[in-house]
Amino acid sequence: MTNTFKIFAAIAAATMITACTSDDDAKSLGELEIEEQAFGKATGNFTAEEWFPGGKLGTTEKASYSSPTPAVQSIAGMEDDFNTGEDFFEHLYTFEQAPRRGLGPAWVRNGCITCHPSYGHGKRQTEYRANTVGNGYLLVIYHPETNAYISEVTGMPQTQAMAPFKAPIDENQIQIDWKTVTEMESGLAMTFPDGGDSYSLIYPEVRIPQSAFNTNPKPTDYEVRLESTIGVYGTALLDAIDDEDIEKQWASEARFTELNPAMWDKEANTFKAAAYYSAPYNDTGSHHGSHGPLKRFTYAMTRGSLQDGAGSNAIWNITNVTRSDRHWLYTTAAWAKAQSEDPEVISYIKQHGSSPTSILYPYYADGTDEGIANRVYEVLNTPSVAYKDTFEKYLLNGAPYNGVDEMSDKQYYQFMVWHRGLAVPAARNLNDADVQRGKQLFSEIGCANCHRPSWTTGSDDMWVDASTKAYAKQIGKDASQMLPKYANQTIWPYTDLVQHRLFMANDIRTGWCRTTPLWGRGLSRRLTGADDRLHDCRARTVVEAIMWHGYSKQSQAYRPTEKFYNLPKSDRDAIVKFIESI
Repeated sequence: MTNTFKIFAAIAAATMITACTSDDDAKSLGELEIEEQAFGKATGNFTAEEWFPGGKLGTTEKASYSSPTPAVQSIAGMEDDFNTGEDFFEHLYTFEQAPRRGLGPAWVRNGCITCHPSYGHGKRQTEYRANTVGNGYLLVIYHPETNAYISEVTGMPQTQAMAPFKAPIDENQIQIDWKTVTEMESGLAMTFPDGGDSYSLIYPEVRIPQSAFNTNPKPTDYEVRLESTIGVYGTALLDAIDDEDIEKQWASEARFTELNPAMWDKEANTFKAAAYYSAPYNDTGSHHGSHGPLKRFTYAMTRGSLQDGAGSNAIWNITNVTRSDRHWLYTTAAWAKAQSEDPEVISYIKQHGSSPTSILYPYYADGTDEGIANRVYEVLNTPSVAYKDTFEKYLLNGAPYNGVDEMSDKQYYQFMVWHRGLAVPAARNLNDADVQRGKQLFSEIGCANCHRPSWTTGSDDMWVDASTKAYAKQIGKDASQMLPKYANQTIWPYTDLVQHRLFMANDIRTGWCRTTPLWGRGLSRRLTGADDRLHDCRARTVVEAIMWHGYSKQSQAYRPTEKFYNLPKSDRDAIVKFIESI
């Protein structure tokens, strides 16, 4: 097969795959568009290893976000678990149909793939509809004076609920308006100085009126932002980087720039206790003896080990399924109170909840209005491990669940094999002279200061969660050896795993945002049908993403952006081509 035909076939496949929303969206598009003679060999200013961004154990040679790593494929039987775990990600959850049983009593999405189209970054939306495929937005509702999330709804707010409950937020009242930047706060013109080319920037403003909240009390003095999902591939490789190496990176940057004071102790030149992940329901403190894993996931860096990271947490709270290490609901007291006081809710349960086979039976109590109202509040107000006994007594251990979790320990383990087993796609076009020039310029103008090209993973002595430990005990295996590992790999994610401030219009909550890895992003349009970037999908192109870094002179990335802005078009294009190739 000639290279020309391979390219044509790949483009044709991409056209078909982005035109539908079936399971095929998440599958491989076939071979990469590369010259076979150059792949895997040193070329220009690229080493041979840079073709493999995830190292030899974490890279797939397919143009795919959904392929298993060689580490998974090398262990007998693990790819079967990977494929089963993939099923939990790719398909939608229902109220009662196993194995994807959950959704209740309120939820954020009815499946993972809705937020992560073809396993990639979420897509820009003009309206908030939870079940629109590609809508990766999570609502961020907080008090601007303190940056604390409001307490009336969950941290990842829910806009869906099973009858007769009213969703915590009525999504029909959510309004997203896209605003256009008319001038840069930094003074940079919106036409590049070499003449001709211009760029435009947009950003979202989100409004949720108080009337949209089905809670008691309703929130006051709040603002709303959007945060989109990012690609889930390669996250286990970031998890395999030693905490000590990340600390060294923060310390090296602390000499030149301000770091997030909530995470970094400037005087002691080390992390604060808040930088380490802890959870009252998991033994995270045993990871290093005195503290849990170092936080490194999500824009706000709220999660530590991947085993209790954004994905492992989301498979529980996004769909609100029950599993052995989470015997409570993702709810709030304010929502529970509002539902327990709603006559329509009480009446519906009274009519439809008396049968032990009904999913409303746990709320039926003695069948009186008062009894139902009290039980609704008791069951819905179980928002943490402190309410474990109430949750088990009235919901899990009674009919119709009869003590059976909606997601078993084995199923969760299989999900984590998949999550830890997603490969990074190989780099492309590294033998291209423009890509090589782009790499040189990317470093020269300072982009690589934050988008650190490479890391070397440690021994990958991972912290293991309670569910995986429980399953390991059931089958008589060592939990620490059951998941794919990526020890001593040189990887090329292009992130420093540090939080920075860009001072953008309508910025992210707190203003501090982790440097997003760039690996594999150049395949986004081909694999997902969109190329939206940054935390709220405000950047529609690579150039827009770069120029947002220079919106304000206060931005910690202003100087590199200014240098990019002043480059001739051929050099700007080379940098873009490089970013789309790594």
